[in-house]
Amino acid sequence: MTDPHVTGADAWLLHHGDRVIARLTVTGSDMPWTHAEVEPLTGFEEFRPLFVEQERAVDDEDWERADACYTRIRGALSMTFPDGGPVAEFMLRVHDDGTAGWRWHDEPFDTTNP
Repeated sequence: MTDPHVTGADAWLLHHGDRVIARLTVTGSDMPWTHAEVEPLTGFEEFRPLFVEQERAVDDEDWERADACYTRIRGALSMTFPDGGPVAEFMLRVHDDGTAGWRWHDEPFDTTNP
């Protein structure tokens, strides 16, 4: 199945409020993950420590800490598709090597029903 939002060299945008803080240029996908090169923009450095903490938590298999990072990321940041439309839900990991991977969904996750 082809994903219309993931085609060669498309740039998804990461936002903090009304400011774009990173451009994520798609390099490929491995369902359900999309992979990209990260172009940090003004404002991104404020969040780099949070992504570093998230990576350490995942490496340490500390899932409670990783979930807490996810919650902080989603509380502070939003993402848009290359066409400018909002991404309803996403799980983003930014790696130290300047790449990123994320999963996304076109509807918000229902967190009220476990």
